[in-house]
Amino acid sequence: MKMIDAHIHLDQYKDQEIESILEGSDSIEALLSVSFDLESCKRNLELSRKYPKVKPAFGFHPEQSLPTEQEFSMLIGWMNQHRTEMMAVGEVGLPYYLRVGQKISMLLYGQYIELLETFMKLAKKWDKPIVLHAVYDDAPIVCDLLEKHSVTKAHFHWFKGDEMTVARMIQNRYFISVTPEIVYKEKIQNIAQSYPLEQMMIETDGPWPFEGPFSGKMTHPTMMKESIFKIAEIKNLSETEVSERLVENTKKFYGI
Repeated sequence: MKMIDAHIHLDQYKDQEIESILEGSDSIEALLSVSFDLESCKRNLELSRKYPKVKPAFGFHPEQSLPTEQEFSMLIGWMNQHRTEMMAVGEVGLPYYLRVGQKISMLLYGQYIELLETFMKLAKKWDKPIVLHAVYDDAPIVCDLLEKHSVTKAHFHWFKGDEMTVARMIQNRYFISVTPEIVYKEKIQNIAQSYPLEQMMIETDGPWPFEGPFSGKMTHPTMMKESIFKIAEIKNLSETEVSERLVENTKKFYGI
């Protein structure tokens, strides 16, 4: 059973863990390693040069303090310089968890929106997919921005949101990816039920830890087998067909 991890923070693992992930499993064809900031981008680029299976995405994760103008300028300059080695712009998006935790003001939230718009314009200019952190009531705002900037190749990772937004995303041909959480979370199972398989991928978001049968274990791409089993059950399809279609979807979306 072949798999592609469509969203992992590989640079956040220890060197020995990375080696184990990349050399210890023939079933993993590729890993889309997304970035947190400039240093993370540089690390992911190094990993992609060392390991052909690693496909790097460069960006700035929204669940952190805004970069200074100088930091942002350096990041964009570096991304532009290395855009031919970049599979996608990401991870970028809006700071839902910071906002609901009242750790940022609405004024600051507006600046995160401006930051995201810049990334969308660059993704459009560079003809790259965009990897999005956009959940719950942030998702419709991000859909508005995607439509405003005519960005169509959008990947909402570990998506969580309402039925109306799901319908809009399906209509716009946006992709989602589900984590091993699908095994034990009904809300994720419901989204997978309604979302077309041809617009789906699987991911780990590792090293983020999971609960249920994965509790206490290091997040590893092989955990995605359980995601495939659950999707196959939900879609009433064979595990082989689901596995093959998910790999095909990811390869086509990212040009792997």
